[in-house]
Amino acid sequence: MTAASAHTAKAVLLDGPRQLRLAELPLSALGPADVRVRTWFSGISTGTERLFYTGEMPPFPGMGYPLVPGYESVGEVIEAGAESSIKMGSVVFVPGANCYGPVRGLFGGASSELVTSSDRVVEIGPDLQEKGVLFALAATAYHAVEMAGANLPDLIVGHGVMGRLMARIVVARGGNPTVWDTQAERLEGAQGYILRDPASSKGQMFESIVDASGAGNAMNQWIAHLRPGGRLVLAGFYSQPLSFDFAPAFMRELSLQVAAQWQPSDLQAVTAMVRDGALNLDGLITNQLGADHAAEAYQCAFEDPSALKVVMDWRGIQ
Repeated sequence: MTAASAHTAKAVLLDGPRQLRLAELPLSALGPADVRVRTWFSGISTGTERLFYTGEMPPFPGMGYPLVPGYESVGEVIEAGAESSIKMGSVVFVPGANCYGPVRGLFGGASSELVTSSDRVVEIGPDLQEKGVLFALAATAYHAVEMAGANLPDLIVGHGVMGRLMARIVVARGGNPTVWDTQAERLEGAQGYILRDPASSKGQMFESIVDASGAGNAMNQWIAHLRPGGRLVLAGFYSQPLSFDFAPAFMRELSLQVAAQWQPSDLQAVTAMVRDGALNLDGLITNQLGADHAAEAYQCAFEDPSALKVVMDWRGIQ
């Protein structure tokens, strides 16, 4: 999709680190298998988007400015190509788009309208409304839990949105995880799992640990709580080199894995869990602002420790 159409959209544009504004951008022409989506809501990622915003993102395919961020969008299909697998009027989750001509769509979801291939979007229930933006994080959480292998994670590090989704998925699958967090604001809201400050877990050992905090400087602490033969899955995004003391890892015969981006099968799995009521998305969105207050929304997402998921409402943007 490279040709420009008569359609334009207002989108969040990062001209460079900490240079954020709302801009009018041309949209690519609709291809035969594409859909045009009018965005209702988009979420702000406190992992990768924060690193793009601050300029700390390590070298990454497609990296560069100016760019349109965002990969957590929900909206209505308002135009569908003749070969589209999604019909007009469908409510869909969109994991970003690259439809702004020379402006990089990385990940391109923070926009009033977008154009993307119909096989990239997922039809969801219209009743989900803004909670639909959580599908990307839920799929990422599911992917990390799957990487932990046959033994469900019994320790999850971090009680942000990702950690909460991981814990809810583990509980839904019959597990009984402990979740650690050091921030007092996040030591509440557990749903069927144990939540505590790691300082209160002295001497406790775990078989499978998944990090959802991105605090790579705590690897030695996590390894110290692993049983022999235990597994550590890194599911955060780490901007700095990681290191750990070899001797404790050697004594435990540590298995170390890195969870990358979710796959379509992960998104399908969490879609089914939400549809069937096995995965609850309530209580994870703490802040919602109009997209005309984009700068304020990003500041809130990155600087307010009490904010879990910040969502922008695009419905009033023309």
